Amino acid sequence: MAIIAETKELTKSFGNTIAVDKLSFSIEEGDIYGFLGENGAGKSTTIRMLLGLIYPTSGTAYIKGQLFNNSKRHLLQHVGAIIERPDMYGYLSGWDNLRMFAAMSFKNIPKSRLEEVLEIVGLTGREKDKVKAYSQGMKQRLGIAIALVHSPDLLILDEPTNGLAPQGIVEMRNLILHLSRDHGKTILLSSHLLHEIEQIASKILIIHRGKKMVEGPAEQLLDPNETLVEVQMEPDDNIARMIKATQWHGSLTGSGPAHLTFKMHPGKIPGLNKWLVENGAKVIDLHSKHSLEAYFLSLTNDSATPHRTV
Repeated sequence: MAIIAETKELTKSFGNTIAVDKLSFSIEEGDIYGFLGENGAGKSTTIRMLLGLIYPTSGTAYIKGQLFNNSKRHLLQHVGAIIERPDMYGYLSGWDNLRMFAAMSFKNIPKSRLEEVLEIVGLTGREKDKVKAYSQGMKQRLGIAIALVHSPDLLILDEPTNGLAPQGIVEMRNLILHLSRDHGKTILLSSHLLHEIEQIASKILIIHRGKKMVEGPAEQLLDPNETLVEVQMEPDDNIARMIKATQWHGSLTGSGPAHLTFKMHPGKIPGLNKWLVENGAKVIDLHSKHSLEAYFLSLTNDSATPHRTV
């Protein structure tokens, strides 16, 4: 598949604070690319650099294989985006908002295209209503219509379900799937709702404190044959050191004096437990679990070490 967007060693510092730290990833054509991280992890800063809203301290970004910088802002014609809540004119109708933003794209966009995107996002019949009368979900869908109107190759959605009721979240999920499956859109989806990402993402990137922890296809990261195993024990620095020389080191995803986290086939768990006990670990608790939330938490605890591409 062709790469639609890519970053290499992308870094952004604000004074002495490093918000994004040498972040490299690639989004391929057709991806629903789940971009995960805690609040403050650097997701929105990364997206703003991709859109040219802020400049990186170092590193590079590419759109459709071309280096993106201030002299190549025309590359943004390939991108549509919603950053957090869409900012629209409440006293204007949905149609007038869409028409005005379409004019800003510097493309000759016909009326039929405006009608088409309203149909896609489910606002046909409500386009003449003033936006101030829209629900939050309708505003989000109008924002997506605005982002789609110039037929971009990449759609960037930054927390599109913020402020939505459960039904609105389901509708947004279905819309994203519809855009991917039926309209061939490549989508970068930044969200803190792990359950939603788990259901729709084809590829996942997790960052923590600006660093990439892991990137890879969702089916590999969430392989049911690979289970997260968390071990709690009495503090013992020797156990973590001893593991480095064993078969278990390759499965280790996080460690500390009183806890260990592994990712492994469930059939290996008894052998791990036996090794721990035989080597003097005073195990308090050992349990396994499998979900994106569990995986995310194992990668974003303070003792986790950065990972790379799967």
